[in-house]
Amino acid sequence: MNTDAHKTEPGVVVINNGSETLQPLSLAQVQQCLASLIVPIDQTEQVPLANSYKRVLAEAVVSPIAVPSHNNSAMDGYACRFADLQNDKTSELTVIGSAFAGRPFIGALPAGTALRIMTGAVLPPELDTVVVQERCTVDGNLVHIPPGQTCGQHVRMAGEDLAHGALALPAGRWLQAADIGLLASLGLLDVRLRRRPKVAVFSTGDELLQGGQTLNAGQIFDSNRLTILSLLRELGIEADDLGIVPDQPAALRDVLQRANCYDVMLSSGGVSVGEADFTRSLLSELGEIVFSTLAIRPGRPLAFGRIGNCYYFGLPGNPVAVMVTYLFVVRDAIARVMGAVLPPVISVQALCDSQIAKRPGRTEYQRAIAARAADGRLTVRLTGQQGSGVLSSMSQANCMIVLAPEQGTVAAGQTVQIVLFEGLL
Repeated sequence: MNTDAHKTEPGVVVINNGSETLQPLSLAQVQQCLASLIVPIDQTEQVPLANSYKRVLAEAVVSPIAVPSHNNSAMDGYACRFADLQNDKTSELTVIGSAFAGRPFIGALPAGTALRIMTGAVLPPELDTVVVQERCTVDGNLVHIPPGQTCGQHVRMAGEDLAHGALALPAGRWLQAADIGLLASLGLLDVRLRRRPKVAVFSTGDELLQGGQTLNAGQIFDSNRLTILSLLRELGIEADDLGIVPDQPAALRDVLQRANCYDVMLSSGGVSVGEADFTRSLLSELGEIVFSTLAIRPGRPLAFGRIGNCYYFGLPGNPVAVMVTYLFVVRDAIARVMGAVLPPVISVQALCDSQIAKRPGRTEYQRAIAARAADGRLTVRLTGQQGSGVLSSMSQANCMIVLAPEQGTVAAGQTVQIVLFEGLL
């Protein structure tokens, strides 16, 4: 890769003979940039429906049948003609048979007759109304039905869930349990899915040790790799763990040269501007850097680039910054690689119980706990220290307070936007 290459997109890092002009991108610029550069995986495969959880549909699914396939009862009770019921007094009908789910009634149903029917049983075409059994009294083969019934009540109509030929699920659907149940209700055994992305994860740093080893002065246990691997599993991705890479250019080069085996590589640490941070220089040599600094806190040093056809994300080294950059930048980018349309992240307003100091100019994320006050209002309080290395405060939190770039200091009692972790983590 020629390091004299110039990036002309707004806010993108400019490479000039190995030197970089750092221009922090706003979150909106980053999202726009990633949306324009990332191309979804186009390889597909036919997969058994039972193995399709959190996979991505490669093509739309059209219903091959009507669901339900017949008019059926939504309740246990008595099926009848609405025309046989009196408006102002109890009606008396003769019960001439029963219908069960999977065992329809077969026979004639003259006027003035009723059918004992169970939930899910086929409703004969002559009948149009079901009266729940609790409303009825029975005397031998006669059923007494009080006035006040409604035509068509407690009846599930054929095709009411899905009509034959209707769109069941669109292409790009990231399949959840309800989706798989829906496809199973259509009688499908397998579906065409996009290939799962091949993802690799590693950490960088001479100070990092695996759990179980003995810490010496200045050393810490590596938490970032397991955090990222766990977050990827939420997307249905089982990534390769490439371990800890020391702060040595040769070792890092060896790992980056394996990029042709993957669709995405994620690392943590080594993307700042310290003397032992080699990731950005090697990335510009072996591939290209698209951007390397964001106007967010925590998470300013986030490198994105490409090595061949592999997208590379160099996340910060601090544990909370890793989670913030993954959740609010990288997660959606990987979803694009997958070809997935993820459910939107929903933010809500809450009353902040304390002051939060902030300078305008960047997006900030504060770890917090949201709860309902006695009056029903949603309130939020910080978990404590907000340093980007304080991972315990992330573990305690159930949401993030999101402060927009133009916002300044937040006063106690002021309304703020929060994103709940439920549905995100």
